[in-house]
Amino acid sequence: MRIVVRSSLITLLLAFIVIQFFQPEKNSEEVSSNHIFKQVEVPENIQTLLTNACLDCHSNHTNYWWYNHIAPVSWMVDNHITEGKSELNFSDWGTMDIFEKITILEEICQEAERKSMPLKSYRAIHPQAKLSDQQIAELCDWTTKLAEELLAKAAGE
Repeated sequence: MRIVVRSSLITLLLAFIVIQFFQPEKNSEEVSSNHIFKQVEVPENIQTLLTNACLDCHSNHTNYWWYNHIAPVSWMVDNHITEGKSELNFSDWGTMDIFEKITILEEICQEAERKSMPLKSYRAIHPQAKLSDQQIAELCDWTTKLAEELLAKAAGE
């Protein structure tokens, strides 16, 4: 019995070591001219909020922590980033049409108010990503104002 347990532990350890060689590609592009921060004048408090709570999964640049480099955690993180960017990628803001931007701004506020974003698993590990009611109100005020500006711009075109 002891030999079976020892052999199993050694096999698991070797498997863990081997999977470390199969890491996903890192999400680490530089900030492009299409990024929302380059396209829109974003107030500093909203920039901080977006950086802390949104951009790791919703842009082309993720700030990785030490545990993000260890498989299988790295695979789960990569999956979250891929899914997040497929829903919203702030790095592509400049390539979106006005009505897509307006829809996204409305969804940002709704997701924050429902506290469904950032994900609970992300908030658990990143306390700075937990949005207070005041931060959610500030975010919604900003998204509403920007959506109204974009709508006025679309009406003027």
